[in-house]
Amino acid sequence: MTRTPQEVFADHGGRLGTGDLDLIAENYTEDAVLITPEGAFHGRGGVRRVIGRLLADLPDADWRLTPQFAGEVLFLRWTATTEARRVLDGTDTFVFRDGLISAQTVRYTLTDRTA
Repeated sequence: MTRTPQEVFADHGGRLGTGDLDLIAENYTEDAVLITPEGAFHGRGGVRRVIGRLLADLPDADWRLTPQFAGEVLFLRWTATTEARRVLDGTDTFVFRDGLISAQTVRYTLTDRTA
């Protein structure tokens, strides 16, 4: 049975928490595309590159998520805070196909935290 977008997203969050980029990439289709302000990244290699950068930018972050599902699409607003950095304007869009993520946009502004 194919997973729902909600089930995929819940699993995706758990996998992100492990930091294992290969495990995270398994939640994406082989032909997935991730679009960022820096360009489009394709396949699971692209997933590892984009998600690897996100996790490096925000190690051990405290995440606050506001998801909005509409069928096979998810619009996600998020914030994240670490000891040294934060994001207050994170937005992603996910498109799901056959129980996996087939497309995602990722956009955030990384700033240093002030004391």
